[in-house]
Amino acid sequence: MDKQNKYNKSHAAFSDACECLPGGVNSPVRAFGGVDEDPLFIDSATGSKIRDIDGNEYIDYVGSWGPMILGHAHPDVLKAVMAAAQKGTSFGAPTLAETALAGKIIGAFDSIEKVRLVSSGTEAVMSAIRLARGYTKKDLIIKMVGCYHGHSDSLLVAAGSGLAEGAIASSPGVPDSIAKMTIIIDYNDIAAATKAFEVYKGKIAAVLVEPVAANMGVVPPADGYLRTLRDLCDKEGSLLIFDEVITGFRVALGGAQQLFGVKADMTCLGKIIGGGLPVGAFGGRADIMDMLAPVGPVYQAGTLSGNPLATAAAIATIDILVQKGTYEKLESSAAMLEAGLADAAKEAGVDVTFNRVGSIMSCFFTDKKTQNFADVQSTDIKRFKKFFSSMLARGIYLAPSAYEAMFVSLAHSSSDIEKTIEAAKKSFQKISG
Repeated sequence: MDKQNKYNKSHAAFSDACECLPGGVNSPVRAFGGVDEDPLFIDSATGSKIRDIDGNEYIDYVGSWGPMILGHAHPDVLKAVMAAAQKGTSFGAPTLAETALAGKIIGAFDSIEKVRLVSSGTEAVMSAIRLARGYTKKDLIIKMVGCYHGHSDSLLVAAGSGLAEGAIASSPGVPDSIAKMTIIIDYNDIAAATKAFEVYKGKIAAVLVEPVAANMGVVPPADGYLRTLRDLCDKEGSLLIFDEVITGFRVALGGAQQLFGVKADMTCLGKIIGGGLPVGAFGGRADIMDMLAPVGPVYQAGTLSGNPLATAAAIATIDILVQKGTYEKLESSAAMLEAGLADAAKEAGVDVTFNRVGSIMSCFFTDKKTQNFADVQSTDIKRFKKFFSSMLARGIYLAPSAYEAMFVSLAHSSSDIEKTIEAAKKSFQKISG
């Protein structure tokens, strides 16, 4: 079957969607613009597999961009959600499940004493920033180039012409006055972080960072980087905010903080804690969190915060993750995949650098280390696009962007990984030379 016929229904569906949705999608990366193709329209998913509306099946390494750590449609999660739905889908009032989920989050993260549930990672980060400003009575936020923290105005920014000038808006609709409240520096650049605190001494409310960058592909922190950020914040009376929307419960039960031994003042969570349903959370020290309304002056609210379906899915997911051997299995599967892909690339003579932390990983088409966004941008994006298309044709569903991660789940079997490696061998050979 030729490519056109194989995806015929998806092509038609995308054409229809473009008539009523901007760009045909409800989130930009879904449009497959990063790989110069039309997107697939998904019909169903189970375990490690997804199926499109044309009936094609794929081994899935997107996992709804990370949340499906148990695999798709896990029976325990479905059972919990259906039981909750039978009691009602939303109350706008407290439930026992909210307290239960908060307790599980607090139990997993040593740095979290109290937590506020919200409906998305974007909302979690936006609220944490407001709380940091209210707590410290300072205005400026330090953010790293290439780290994505949601689409709130103060975070849709890019680096200005110089450190002392702060950021500029990276999207129309973001006022320059808001953009200037954010200071942009390179990820993994200790000297830049130190310099920023010198230039804006006494004005920095918080440093916001992905402890493992996962929105420019996977880029681990350099040795001592997170500890330096922690020390700078302590010295200057600023808060350290870890955006663990992707890494929380993914790279370890206690997130990247557990792996690297550095505690944040506040932590933002999402993805996995919803078990596939929309949810987010932010938490931290009790003295900071008690600044939130109704006990404190910093306002934050949400009608669907702590939604009973989302909390049910979250509790069911975490109850499985805490079981003995869970993270060992994830590590084993991810390591097997990384090693197999690396061998396949080497055999084909294709330069690929692999970055992996736990069950998230990226393959960058370069022979150099990737330690920041500039390094990632210098990789061979054209070759990635060819690799993506070749893998998709062989039944492997990767993120349709060179700047995204691969996610390994508990549902990925040894057979899945072996099939992926075999597909990669053929794909690397196809794009070599």
